Amino acid sequence: MTQAVCETDFKDIKLLKRGKVRDIYDLGDKLLMVATDRISAFDVVMPDPIPDKGKILTKISLFWFDMMKSVVKNHVISADVSDYPSECRQYSDILDQRSMLVKKTEPLPIECVVRGYLSGSGWNSYKESREICGIKLPKGLKESDILPEPIFTPSTKEEVGFHDINIDFNETVKRIGKELAENIKNLSIEIYKKGAQFAAQKGIIIADTKFEFGLIDNEIIIIDEILTPDSSRFWPKDSYKSGGSQLSFDKQYLRDYLSSIKWDKNPPAPSLPKNVIDNTRSKYMEALIRLAGANL
Repeated sequence: MTQAVCETDFKDIKLLKRGKVRDIYDLGDKLLMVATDRISAFDVVMPDPIPDKGKILTKISLFWFDMMKSVVKNHVISADVSDYPSECRQYSDILDQRSMLVKKTEPLPIECVVRGYLSGSGWNSYKESREICGIKLPKGLKESDILPEPIFTPSTKEEVGFHDINIDFNETVKRIGKELAENIKNLSIEIYKKGAQFAAQKGIIIADTKFEFGLIDNEIIIIDEILTPDSSRFWPKDSYKSGGSQLSFDKQYLRDYLSSIKWDKNPPAPSLPKNVIDNTRSKYMEALIRLAGANL
């Protein structure tokens, strides 16, 4: 296990923004995206990092980006530091395995959430109204039930420290236009289905996930990350049983811990005990090993 990277500070490269997990630097016509070991839950960044998490997320994303090339183009130029501009190479110790040189896009202001199973905020919404983001669902579904078909349940993309807001498809159309909304909906569901089918062969159920897209010359490109334990719910297939919460290879374990200590989900977040940090890391590692057949 390497020393955790909580934040990067590359003095001679222009910092564009710090997201919940990624530090993004502006290289003119390209971006340098660095996955730190920060972890967020309920849209709040925790004070303690998860060692190696950024490397794990980067490896999983690169694996999926490559697999999904036949479905949609992605923003990756290279993840090999030797290909990066010269000003980046002095930071190669930090950048190695946790960074990507990517194309600049015009990011769409929508989180593209796809749900194949009834869990999390989707389950809460179903209990209240029998629908999620305006989509009516059958009566009598239980927590963690598989849905008749994967559904597209978008949300807004808020800044760090603010909660994303679930919206319906009509609101998505209002924000980005009908054609673009239809296209990202169809792409999201296609990527989810392909990923879920592959993961099932590796003993993992992808219950739900979220994608981000950007535009280059009006062409839709998938950006940020894809089908990682940060952006998805991964459940072990062999222990799955509908009617309650599931074991997981993702940050649901962390969410469950935070709920158990009655944290109010508003900043500042509480410090994490060592066993919660270690267990979260091991769950992420298990996802990498199962999906990509890789280790660090």
